[in-house]
Amino acid sequence: MVKQEPVKVGIGKNGFAMPLNKREGDGKSPTGIFRLGKLYTYEKQLNTLLENQQITADDKWIDDPNSDDYNTYVKGTTNAKSYENLLLKNDAYKYCMVIEYNMNPIIKGKGSAIFFHLAVKKSSFTAGCVAIDEENMKLLVNWLDSKRNPTIIMGNFNVLKSGL
Repeated sequence: MVKQEPVKVGIGKNGFAMPLNKREGDGKSPTGIFRLGKLYTYEKQLNTLLENQQITADDKWIDDPNSDDYNTYVKGTTNAKSYENLLLKNDAYKYCMVIEYNMNPIIKGKGSAIFFHLAVKKSSFTAGCVAIDEENMKLLVNWLDSKRNPTIIMGNFNVLKSGL
């Protein structure tokens, strides 16, 4: 067994949303237990057992609640009024895992584009994602395996404890 010390991460600039209270654009990270999905990366080849895909300028995640593609990945053009470009000018999405929040079913307006990605600076807050330093992200990317159902537990300990 590998012993790992706690790692500091950045969360939504407005903290955690209570279960069922998450809203699009609220600046909060969702509370709950979520599967970690596909890894999007700037790198062409990666040593990982995670399902992964290299990001291009055509890759988007739709955050427009009025779009039929809300909270989904789209390659190429879209009619959505707003979306996240996955290829950024900084390294935040160099390693970007989908946190499978509001995925099955997708409820429009309940939050979208929730990722586990790189922190652009130490202790940086996010718009609702979870951000970690590159060294620890690489450890996770090399350790996690999509076939083993990787999961993230997010939220205030007392809230999580009362719901578990």
